Amino acid sequence: MALKFYYDLMSQPSRTVYMFLKLNKISFEDKKVALRKGEHRTEEFAKINPLQLVPVIDDNGFILTESIAIVEYLSSTRNTPDHWYPRSDPQKRARINEYLHWHHLNTRLGCSMVIQNLLIIPRATGNPVNMGKVNFFRQKVREVVKHLEEYYLAKTPFLSSDVITIADLFCACELQQLYPVLEEGLYESSAVVTAWMARVRKQTNPFFDEAHQVGRQVRVMYEKIKAQL
Repeated sequence: MALKFYYDLMSQPSRTVYMFLKLNKISFEDKKVALRKGEHRTEEFAKINPLQLVPVIDDNGFILTESIAIVEYLSSTRNTPDHWYPRSDPQKRARINEYLHWHHLNTRLGCSMVIQNLLIIPRATGNPVNMGKVNFFRQKVREVVKHLEEYYLAKTPFLSSDVITIADLFCACELQQLYPVLEEGLYESSAVVTAWMARVRKQTNPFFDEAHQVGRQVRVMYEKIKAQL
């Protein structure tokens, strides 16, 4: 049976898993879940994932949530090229894990909360943008960029590695989340991080641009909102 992949490209973690599947030619049954329509909150989807989040995979009855766990599992079960998540070198794998453990409360938290507070929360609640929170998370992103530049990219072209790994996919998808709300300058302030993003994009296209097409659509909408203020 084909792998079932439940996702919405509005979700940053979904985009990472989508790119990984496409880059590694892993066939899957397409199971789109429209977050904007609340399809993740239906009783039917709750039977698949009681946490009601995407992405989710169903590998012949083995259901797995959480994007990082999914990509690590696919790396182990689909015989993907070793550079993504090296099975043969525990130290290289540990370096990837080092970033991924840091990722949750740093890159992901900062970038996701910038867009949440600039766009998603105001649209959902009808309340004005809380600029105090926006500026707090902008500063968080600036700190993330500093750590990326001074530690993870200090000696290597990719995150703690000479070759692209799953760590780069997760990080790039989060930073790209700044683009729809015109905040990409937060990472483009660093020539090192900007060059790294260009390398990641080059090595993952056409799937990087395909996965992030929704971001371009959101940007157009956000520009119209800004123009009306």
